[in-house]
Amino acid sequence: MRNSILILIAVLGLQSIVGQKQLEDYKKVLPKTLERSINFDITKGYAIQKVKPNIYVLTDGIWQSVAVVTTQGVVLIDSPESFGAKIQEAVKSVSNQPITTLIYSHGHSDHIGGSQHLSNIKNLEIISLTGTEAFLREQNDPRRLIPNKTFEGAFILKKGNTRIHLNNHMNHHSPEGDLFISIPEQQFLMVIDVLAPDYVPFKNLDLSNNIHEYLQVFDQILAYDFDVFVGGHLTSLGTRKDVEITKAYVDDVHSTVTRIHQNTNAMAVMSAAAEKVGWDNKYLLFKVFLDKVIDDSYAEIELRWINKLAGVDVWGRSHVSTMLNYVRWDD
Repeated sequence: MRNSILILIAVLGLQSIVGQKQLEDYKKVLPKTLERSINFDITKGYAIQKVKPNIYVLTDGIWQSVAVVTTQGVVLIDSPESFGAKIQEAVKSVSNQPITTLIYSHGHSDHIGGSQHLSNIKNLEIISLTGTEAFLREQNDPRRLIPNKTFEGAFILKKGNTRIHLNNHMNHHSPEGDLFISIPEQQFLMVIDVLAPDYVPFKNLDLSNNIHEYLQVFDQILAYDFDVFVGGHLTSLGTRKDVEITKAYVDDVHSTVTRIHQNTNAMAVMSAAAEKVGWDNKYLLFKVFLDKVIDDSYAEIELRWINKLAGVDVWGRSHVSTMLNYVRWDD
């Protein structure tokens, strides 16, 4: 028994060493990326920064939300679960106006799970797409308050002299619906889970449920007139240039995977593998082919982008794999 325990400890120790070595293989975040970050005090739990007259971005260094101060109260856009308990404190630090309205960009719990901490606000208006409300009602999640005002397509929220435009152009990320949230007079735009300035998108092309529409979302964003862009994650604010460079990255992943997939002879790759393992395990042989397309595509993407955007080595392979699913079966 004692020997078994010692062996287990040794194995776990080796795994820990291997894991640490793998972590050290990842590149540090690019200095230019870090320089753009909003200063964040981890002991406080959040930062709140004015980005336009009466418009504030809240962040805990990973998630972002927005507070719009109007003459008829404060409108929150999203309430991330990670710092939801701090939102009312943050808003009070910049305005004496009460929080009256909460807008849900979409239904994912990481962006709206903090709404549970706003349940003490009397007559809080919660606005979402009809599909999001139906989904949340079905989920019955106590972290996510149920919307009490819904719409389809487009809606303009009027608060005093402030006009907040809500538009559902496509469902690129969440099957229940995604919102473009803009304040045209301020050239302000918020679209969640598409991009993070100076980084590649999150894993699997930002967990997008529809790659066909995800490939189109960048042009939809660029059709707006804005100079401040909020993407919902990390601490940097975006510009048109950030949208353009992320679009270029995603388009490069698409064209690279398409070309390499078309030029890779599946039967030749599988035949070479079959010489070692035989033809019985068809799943394995097909996996060998797909893995080659992924490996060859990622090698090109990494070479071209590793010094331009942060996180290529973290999520780039998942982007290629997700894109291959689309290219082979949908495109």
